[in-house]
Amino acid sequence: MTSPNRGFGSDNHSGVHPRILCALVKANADHAPAYGTDEYSRRAGRALKDTFGKNTDIFWVFNGTAANVLALDALTESHHAVLCADTSHLHLDECGAPERWTGCKVLAAPTRHGKLSTDALLPHLIRRGDQHYAQPRVLSIAQPTELGTVYTLDELRTLGEFARAHHLLFHIDGARLPNAAAFLQCDLGAITTAGQVDALSLGGSKNGFLAGEAVIFPNGDPSERFRFLRKQGLQLPSKTRFIAAQFEEYLRADLWRDIAVHSLEMAQLLARGLRKFPEIQISHPVESNAVFARIPKAWVKPARKKSFFYVWDPNPCEIRLMTTFDTTEEDINQLLRTFEGLQQTRPAPPLEPRP
Repeated sequence: MTSPNRGFGSDNHSGVHPRILCALVKANADHAPAYGTDEYSRRAGRALKDTFGKNTDIFWVFNGTAANVLALDALTESHHAVLCADTSHLHLDECGAPERWTGCKVLAAPTRHGKLSTDALLPHLIRRGDQHYAQPRVLSIAQPTELGTVYTLDELRTLGEFARAHHLLFHIDGARLPNAAAFLQCDLGAITTAGQVDALSLGGSKNGFLAGEAVIFPNGDPSERFRFLRKQGLQLPSKTRFIAAQFEEYLRADLWRDIAVHSLEMAQLLARGLRKFPEIQISHPVESNAVFARIPKAWVKPARKKSFFYVWDPNPCEIRLMTTFDTTEEDINQLLRTFEGLQQTRPAPPLEPRP
């Protein structure tokens, strides 16, 4: 039987993908120059340039919060504002780091299933040139969104055109970008090209890495500024080969796609199983490795003892279930069997449709 430790809490909960772990072991042999001057960093950099364009500049950092915040710092001055979704990590889950570090104001706009629209952004584009009002400078989205939904390439083009028309720079939080590419059946670079993105935070930690992220500037523009901001921000790794070696292996023979497709297939399999329960309602379209569902509150505690997950919103009782590269059908079946047992012993009335 599957261990309760192999649940659906987060793609941060999984271990390191075996191929990436092997790449780390290989990189651990002998000595190598530091601060990005090693051969691993050069090779990984070339692979990322092949993916995102020849003018791309790449910087390794330790974690996702730093990748997002320092990327925005390179795009802004302290009198600027960053536009984002009201569900975004920037707004809800960075402990105020964007405001503290950049000095900028974060302006959150309402979304539908986590996705921003130009209509929702327009009310923030006011008082341009007014010295009393923080000036909108960057549009930042997550792809996929915090609710697991994915912007289509056409939606990205629309947002990119909107940003340029209103003199905004465009940033993507790509902590789970490969999952979006798998759903869209496109390459990673197609996402940044569609929106003509100025900066991308490309995640590793949620995609089978031990640790490490990349900040990518497809046009190279703020790169010289970022070089110093990264050092001041305590995010310049000395042994960069260990981050770069993971990215090199991740991009080799499309390992990123294998991981993302598997995670997506497991999420869709899970959603299909949950839809068989009249007591459960899927909250948002399942387009990445996240499944959001409303379940009877009485089921939460006993179910989490066998397959851990997080309660996303206690009222109504909405949970988040995340799949990873090592999620198995047995993991899913165990959760479904648990719900079947609870259905028999703790019956609950069917949920009313969500308005």
